[in-house]
Amino acid sequence: MTDEEEKIIYEILKQINAELDEIIALHESQYKNKTKGKPMKINFKKLSPNAVEPRRATAGAAGFDMTATAIEDTPTCYKYHTGIALELPPGWSALAFPRSSIVKKGAWLGNGVGVIDSDYRGEITFCFYNFGNAPYKVGERIGQLVIVPVPDIVLEEAVELSETARGAGGYGSTGA
Repeated sequence: MTDEEEKIIYEILKQINAELDEIIALHESQYKNKTKGKPMKINFKKLSPNAVEPRRATAGAAGFDMTATAIEDTPTCYKYHTGIALELPPGWSALAFPRSSIVKKGAWLGNGVGVIDSDYRGEITFCFYNFGNAPYKVGERIGQLVIVPVPDIVLEEAVELSETARGAGGYGSTGA
């Protein structure tokens, strides 16, 4: 991976993290109003003896760091096992992101962002594409989970959509 490609990936991840921080701050303020400031508790289960409890690295961290317990070299990716399963309440999901250090590894998360639905109870894994060796080792933090609310939404087909200044412009239409 060239320095320019690393810079581009870093900027994309930085933008995604900034947008997520805004969304999380909004939802946390709404949630605190509903729960009177008490933290939400989410159950997790260790599926292997060397599983590490998901933890925030700092008090201001949005994501819970996930640690590799095993690595599986599949034909398409390096699959990292965490040995952790979650019990998310209905109306919530977890988004699995690579750690920002991934830009130094020359790898990327296979599906960009993993979505863990509230009814999933299996092991949380991360699949990284890499054109070299496995980017992380067992015992290293490999990714992070950001817990987000999922509003109850009904999509309705419409004949026409409202007009906006952007219109149908996409893929860079608002600037590089």
